[in-house]
Amino acid sequence: MTPTHPEEVIHLEAGITVSVLLTESGSPADNEVLLEQTPTVLVNTCVTAHVCNYTIAKAPIGEKRHRETESVDAPHHKGEHIGPVGVSQPLCVREAKNIPPYPGPNRMRDCYCTVNLDQEEVFRTKIVEKSLCPFYGEDFYCEIPRSFRHLSFYIFDRDVFRRDSSIGKVAVKKEDLQKYHGKDTWFQLQPVSADSEVQGKVHLELRLSEVITDSSTHTHTHTHTHTHIVLECQGLPIVNGQCDPYAAVSLLGPSRSEAKKTKVKRKTNNPQFDEVFYFEVTRPLSYTKRQFDVEEEDVDKLALRVDLWNASNLKFGDEFLGGVRVPLRVLSQAGVHDAWYFLQPRENGGKSVKVEELGSLRLNIVYTEDHVFPSEHYTPLRDLLLHSANVEPVSASTAHILGEVCREKQEAAIPLVRLFLHYGKIVPFISAIAHAEVNRTQDPNTIFRGNSLTSKCIDETMKLAGMHYLQVTLKPIIDEICTEHKPCEIDPVKLKESENLDTNRENLRQYVDRIFNVITTSGVRCPTVMCDIFFSLRESAATRFQVDQDVRYTAVSSFIFLRFFAPAILSPNLFHLRPHHPDPATSRTLTLISKTIQTLGSLAKSKSANFKESYMAAFYDYFNEQKYADAVKNFLDLISTSGKWDQKSIETPIMLKEGFMIKRAQGRNRFGMKNFKKRWFRLTNHEFTYHKTKGEGALCSIPIENILAVERLEEESFKMKNMFQVIQPERALYIQANNCVEARDWIDILTKVSQCNRKRLSTYHPSAYLNGHWLCCKVSADTAPGCTPCTGGLPANIQLDVDGDRETERIYSLFSTYMTKLIKMQEACGSKSVYDGPEQEEYSSFVIDDPQETYKTLKQIVSAVQTLEQQHTKYKRDKFKKTKIGSQYVIT
Repeated sequence: MTPTHPEEVIHLEAGITVSVLLTESGSPADNEVLLEQTPTVLVNTCVTAHVCNYTIAKAPIGEKRHRETESVDAPHHKGEHIGPVGVSQPLCVREAKNIPPYPGPNRMRDCYCTVNLDQEEVFRTKIVEKSLCPFYGEDFYCEIPRSFRHLSFYIFDRDVFRRDSSIGKVAVKKEDLQKYHGKDTWFQLQPVSADSEVQGKVHLELRLSEVITDSSTHTHTHTHTHTHIVLECQGLPIVNGQCDPYAAVSLLGPSRSEAKKTKVKRKTNNPQFDEVFYFEVTRPLSYTKRQFDVEEEDVDKLALRVDLWNASNLKFGDEFLGGVRVPLRVLSQAGVHDAWYFLQPRENGGKSVKVEELGSLRLNIVYTEDHVFPSEHYTPLRDLLLHSANVEPVSASTAHILGEVCREKQEAAIPLVRLFLHYGKIVPFISAIAHAEVNRTQDPNTIFRGNSLTSKCIDETMKLAGMHYLQVTLKPIIDEICTEHKPCEIDPVKLKESENLDTNRENLRQYVDRIFNVITTSGVRCPTVMCDIFFSLRESAATRFQVDQDVRYTAVSSFIFLRFFAPAILSPNLFHLRPHHPDPATSRTLTLISKTIQTLGSLAKSKSANFKESYMAAFYDYFNEQKYADAVKNFLDLISTSGKWDQKSIETPIMLKEGFMIKRAQGRNRFGMKNFKKRWFRLTNHEFTYHKTKGEGALCSIPIENILAVERLEEESFKMKNMFQVIQPERALYIQANNCVEARDWIDILTKVSQCNRKRLSTYHPSAYLNGHWLCCKVSADTAPGCTPCTGGLPANIQLDVDGDRETERIYSLFSTYMTKLIKMQEACGSKSVYDGPEQEEYSSFVIDDPQETYKTLKQIVSAVQTLEQQHTKYKRDKFKKTKIGSQYVIT
């Protein structure tokens, strides 16, 4: 093993360099300190293997940017900091085979696989029951917030009564991930032993000091060498939910073994020991020597052993956490050694098991490495990308071309969506490509059904912007379903003997009803960016297929139900609604719920035809009432309403909410009485009106764009409960709802439809203006600015932690990877420009509506990519010149 010294960099495979940043005292620095520390030491540990992804805190000189994940400083390039960034890709856990049978009459196992960074579990597959060759076929995406040494995969056998038992593992060193890049690979499962399951590192400081003692009656001197050890550790594993570590320090030699222990540090996996131990080595020296040198032949025979243990209260004794062995020859002439060491497994700790008896695991691992430059280097490519929505036709834009050349649309969609979200350009971009796709669609029943760039971009946007929305909408009921374990199987063939079909149907119906209700009443919580996109989809579809009255609904429902809610219900662990896969019985319940919700949201004319299974068609008869279709349409109307668009472009206003409430006169008539009257209120996406009674003409109409804020009104204003205020440029309308729930509903939906108004207020008065002053702040001017910050209503816009430069770098990497396709696309443009005959087959895969405009964009892309390629080449050349070869010690 290699100690990580300050100012040392160790070269590994694939051009990756690894070292550890230490503070002046030799301890790892915090993220903030790393960016300020001078001189800095390079840490390049950015490797991704589908589950692996580093984010970067990079800062030009004089500017500090802090990210939640580990900061990395890099070699200086033109006086700037450059940092590596790994980009997440899907890690595919395929299948296992030849798992050893269970030692019992059944012999079958219920196996699942976990993905671990060292000892930390980051993902778990579903459980495959009663199989010795389980197939998983699961992809996993993850941002890696820290460094790691091994990417590990463990196969476990579920045990209902005891702790799940581990069968075997596959551990891939970080530096070896490149070997398996993009390949389906079978790995032999290795034995799992507590003595070999180690992680973390230890900080050691060794010193030699010589003390000469003179015997008064003899003619010789003894040299006593004292070794000082100062200890601390980082990243120790949590064992059985706790970590109470201590260190055992031993000095080992041919004829001696002396051991000492530190104190136990309770409840920490980053213990600070800071303890000093003294070990004495004696060697007679002659008076004739002028210097008291430590003779290497003696030191070579000694080594320091440090073992970390977890102090356990269990009867089985303390658990081994890892150890290091350091030969004292590392002290050399300087007599001082200060380094961090990775903990290593204990020798011969594992049991003797034949590897072939444990089976094997098939994985697909992808490795990528990016280096992020200062922002100005990405300006040409970034400007081309952000201008995409304004290019006519949009198929000639840089972003659309990226989707054309990538092997998978998902590859392009992930960085594009993050980049456009970061710069606030996602809605016009998706609107442009969706409009183009709708115009190419011939059948309204197939609208947005393919895996196009539009579909993938909307999916990715919903995944990023809609995560909080899913949490508040679905998580409570999903948690309840997963903990109650009510039987819901309605397939007579799969029904257990102890279950009743009618009872199961009723259980399932209640769950479907509850989930349907929480979804269709959640419109006011739908993030604004999603509503804006849905509005665009609705308008494009309605304009393209004017005869089909339902297409404006199906265009939206195909995303919000089919690709958002239904998948989240089916696999809640993939949407962070549950920590792990549900058990098989619960998973079956969620599958049946997901199928029903998907069909309810589709608004299909023949619902029974949507089910292949007769038992599902029979179950769906419960939901064949018109109220379900009406609820879906009302929900879709609300979430496809946007404050950023000209609402008058819709022919018919969408009614969002109506009902009786009590309002106070607004004082529009100077001499009129400001009394309270019961009125019929009606809200559409155009205006907020009130009427004397339902069906009569409006007494007052407030355009949505004139609503500056919607807030509660303190009870002391009029000694009335459940009041709120709709604030306009000239005055506020004070309204009393019938109850607190209704007041909250009105505030939510009014806030929702007006939250994108440009002149929306940031402060308001929580009390009314009465008797010549504001009751809240006592200011006399009725035009005085508010004294209290507006609540802002619901979390309409989700703030995402996105590094725009990183995403642009990733897009550059994709263009560079698919450069041959860019060249072929240029050839296709030339072919289309000069040849009017049938399209050549090799060019038919590209969408090229305007060959000349597309060729122009392609030329700009190639130029921008080549410029960045030159920067990368120079960076790698400079890095090679400046990087210092690190320590070559090998500790055995």
